[in-house]
Amino acid sequence: MALVPYALTRPFLFGLDAEHAHELTLGSIAKLQNTPLQCLWQQPRVADPVTVAGLQFPNRIGLAAGLDKNGRCIDGLGAMGFGFIEVGTVTPLPQPGNPKPRVFRLPEADALINRLGFNNDGLDAFLANVRRAHFRQGGGILGLNIGKNAATPIERAADDYLLCLEGVYEHADYVTVNISSPNTQNLRSLQGDAALDALLGKLQERRQRLSARHRRAVPLFVKIAPDLDEAQVGLIAATLTRNAIDGVIATNTTLAREAVVGLAHAGETGGLSGRPLAAASNRVVRQLRSALGATYPIIGVGGVMSAADARAKREAGADLVQIYTGLIFQGPELVAQAARALRV
Repeated sequence: MALVPYALTRPFLFGLDAEHAHELTLGSIAKLQNTPLQCLWQQPRVADPVTVAGLQFPNRIGLAAGLDKNGRCIDGLGAMGFGFIEVGTVTPLPQPGNPKPRVFRLPEADALINRLGFNNDGLDAFLANVRRAHFRQGGGILGLNIGKNAATPIERAADDYLLCLEGVYEHADYVTVNISSPNTQNLRSLQGDAALDALLGKLQERRQRLSARHRRAVPLFVKIAPDLDEAQVGLIAATLTRNAIDGVIATNTTLAREAVVGLAHAGETGGLSGRPLAAASNRVVRQLRSALGATYPIIGVGGVMSAADARAKREAGADLVQIYTGLIFQGPELVAQAARALRV
């Protein structure tokens, strides 16, 4: 059990600007991880081993990408009991992201809106941080999430993804191709049938060469949006299988606002996450499971604010479950609660 209950620290953090609180928290974790003071938030990892995409996960609960974009806090976050950690999204070159303010809390809805825009320190700094982490040596599974720079034209997006894949391959247990953030212009157009087919074909070709070079096959996952209809989900599912992609992550944040109409900040542009996302995310997970069959790896993410939400994600068809906004609102205790709820 963590020495400092999150209920004591949340009022202070929620009294700060949302992005400032985020950076303060990550800075503290980065400084204190792998020191005796890590006991302030550390808790035992729930043992529930499961094999997905050829990888043995210590349990079914992971951290979604986006919280630790630069991979600074892999060990500290892992100490919260996650079976797997996904960091990024990383782009080849550093970029500041969109203008501030760009993160907004909607506490009445247990929700966030962000339009960060892949702000990160670039691939070289990201890899330096990943190399320093010990999470994998302790049995944790590490996913590395890759994207494109905002300045790269969409027709050249594959170049950025290939550069990132080359860089992260030997350090990852799996690699996630992020084509679904709403905060990089035109990025979601890569979810279209022809564009996705072309991108995944190039990535798969490069992965085969990297697999031969490094003598191990690193699974590729694709992260998709919740703002898709059933026909679009079906086309994506067919494209994933046609290109022998190992798994899918559903979903990213949503552009929908029906669930938060009238709340402060509801009109801000960006992606909505948290409790209002759960239904749309679960719908896409169910549609993917129907289209892809019983054995295709699916990671479910979106709106997991409780152990019951984690179970609902599993019941919708997810093999593994990630959290992000739930961690901000509920604290590290959610990790163990959700992992125990999914233990079989």
